Amino acid sequence: METNVKAVELRELWRRFKDDGDERARERLVVAYSPLVKYVAGRMASGLPPHVGEADLISYGLLGLIGAIERYDPDREIKFETFAVARIKGAIIDELRSLDWVPRSVRARAREIEKVHAKLENDLQRSPTEEEMAIKLDMDIEEFRDALLEIANSSVLALDDLWTVADPGGGQISLLDTIRDPNAVDPQEEIDATELKDRLAAAIETLPDRERLVVALYYYENLTLREIGEVLGVTESRVSQLHTKAVLGLGSHLQPAA
Repeated sequence: METNVKAVELRELWRRFKDDGDERARERLVVAYSPLVKYVAGRMASGLPPHVGEADLISYGLLGLIGAIERYDPDREIKFETFAVARIKGAIIDELRSLDWVPRSVRARAREIEKVHAKLENDLQRSPTEEEMAIKLDMDIEEFRDALLEIANSSVLALDDLWTVADPGGGQISLLDTIRDPNAVDPQEEIDATELKDRLAAAIETLPDRERLVVALYYYENLTLREIGEVLGVTESRVSQLHTKAVLGLGSHLQPAA
């Protein structure tokens, strides 16, 4: 989220506030970074009931921004925007919790569903289906799904809860940050794939020149066996033989040591 203040001016404001305790500089920092509050409040408002106004969220978030400015250390290798967003969210969440905007009936229903789920899971020795849950709760399936949706809407802020992490700076992360991204690359899989590529490249280097050329043309240039035959001046069946021999040779190199 960009501010309307130049980076050079921001650095000077930070210096004046942190080194000299200049309250005027602090006020200007609040104004400069106030778009962060509007950004966070706007995103959070989309998951809240209509009666929770965005203007209220902005006022709560400003308290978080002020706290972030007072606690931020410009010498740390972390952008202020990253540091501040977590604290703005935290301030908004704290205020919403103090107001207890979630209806008691929704909280009670959530506790009931949790208890029924735990009991059925224990009885069935597996996770219960929606139909089984609905029957146990004396609901039809649509009522059960509506209840889940209502609970989900009321608990959306739980993902923004701040956890203190064990690092020298006492930084914080949100629960959302700990949820695995299903589209993200698994680090171990990435390491394994890289190691396999390295081993494969090394194995290809051990092949005879003609077999190595067949592998390169077939797998990297996407030529057909017939086209490779034309390049090498041999028959398609001969290329097939070379390809098969090369693959078998690579396979033996990639076998784990006994």
